Amino acid sequence: MPRRKLRVKAADSARINAELAELRTRLEIHAEWPEAVLAEAEEAAERPRMPEYDATDLPLFTVDPPGSRDLDQAMHLTRRPGGGYRVYYAIADVAAFVRPGGAIDAEARRRVETLYFPDHRIPLHPTRISEDAASLLPGEPRPALLWQLDLDADGGVVLADARRAVVRSHRRLDYAAVQRAVDLGGADEQLALLATVGGLREEQERARGGISLPVPEQEVEETLHGYVLGYRAPGPADGWNAQISLLTGMAAAEMMLDAGVGLLRTLPAAPASAYARLRRIAAALDVAWPEGLPYQELIRSLDPDVPLNAAFLNECTGLLRGAGYHAFDESRGLPAPADPGHAALAAPYAHCTAPLRRLGDRFAQEVCAAVAAGEDVPDWTREALPGVPALMASGDRRSAEVERACVDLVEAELLAGREGEDFTAVVIDVDEKRPASGTVQLREPAVRARCDRPVGPEAVAPGAVPAPLPLGGLIRVRLAAADPATRTVRFAAL
Repeated sequence: MPRRKLRVKAADSARINAELAELRTRLEIHAEWPEAVLAEAEEAAERPRMPEYDATDLPLFTVDPPGSRDLDQAMHLTRRPGGGYRVYYAIADVAAFVRPGGAIDAEARRRVETLYFPDHRIPLHPTRISEDAASLLPGEPRPALLWQLDLDADGGVVLADARRAVVRSHRRLDYAAVQRAVDLGGADEQLALLATVGGLREEQERARGGISLPVPEQEVEETLHGYVLGYRAPGPADGWNAQISLLTGMAAAEMMLDAGVGLLRTLPAAPASAYARLRRIAAALDVAWPEGLPYQELIRSLDPDVPLNAAFLNECTGLLRGAGYHAFDESRGLPAPADPGHAALAAPYAHCTAPLRRLGDRFAQEVCAAVAAGEDVPDWTREALPGVPALMASGDRRSAEVERACVDLVEAELLAGREGEDFTAVVIDVDEKRPASGTVQLREPAVRARCDRPVGPEAVAPGAVPAPLPLGGLIRVRLAAADPATRTVRFAAL
């Protein structure tokens, strides 16, 4: 199965929380902080390195999920005299709090990424920093790397610059609030510009041949009866906000490539055989894909709320496998990649907008800050860069393992005791080598799990095999197993 997104909401259920605690123990994930780290974090929070440039009058705002406190980014948008747009994008300056070679730095390299469990978050940095002193919370002066991105009337980049600055977020919004304001016609100038610039950047993405997959997310939610699972498709506001982050990441990549030193997020182009496979899947799912219609345009035409479309989009995530990090420092004999592009974005790209939650972003941010200021990249950054891709790869694997284990556990807990019960499901994946096996998606509860077609009496004859699962088909399935101890859910096709 391709990696599933897990959107976590606050929840409470004693039984599942106990299982989650046991899961953390099994995965050897420790929430506790060494005393040296906490002491260093407290000292850094009291005396961070503050830039000279004061940009606190810039009316920045943040857009994050409700309840978030680790706020990495804040933005301000305006129209440029003579046409076009200007985007200010402030990124929390974690380096103002983290001493190279210190206790926080060492612990962050061990953790690599913030890990999200339904009941608990295991942060990359101590919360005194990540959810307090470094977070771009409203009303508080904070050190940041402030990007200025000037766009023409069509959303194309005409200038990209960055400088360290003291900033202050003026307000905090979530995606739903932004969407409501725009949909109901009550958006102020800033939110109207976010919708405008986000839409223009989506058109730029289209022109480049890039694509963002609107794959519905599985959500773990709290109700009066405990945990439930649901699906959430990203809305337009999610896309507009993402485009500002992508814009910054692409500008950072170009800046680092020009300087000959940096850290890129790369994705090789999928082979022709992968697209040929998708065409076969599209035909099986009755998804019309006319000859000559580019893959990207097909994706944009699909509604993820339609089950057959959702099944096809799920299969498309296979094209995103192979993403990784590439460090380069040409002055030290570490070359830039021959193909520095990210295939899904159709452009070079760098992760640099989430330094509170992702280790690699701090190093990319340090390179950009130095290059933009005309200064030498710090030696500690250059010395660390070669080892960062391996660290990030290990962090990505652990994050995926946690995500998968959490969803599997909650699914198994929700279905435990219902073995033998029948459900309606859509087949969203079929094993090419064993077509009688695959993955099904239930509408209610929102579960995705393994499904096999049992061998019936008609298959007793030598060489007989069970019929393949109908990819994209609506079928009845019976719950064969739901075991929280092994985090296993299995269905049998009827």
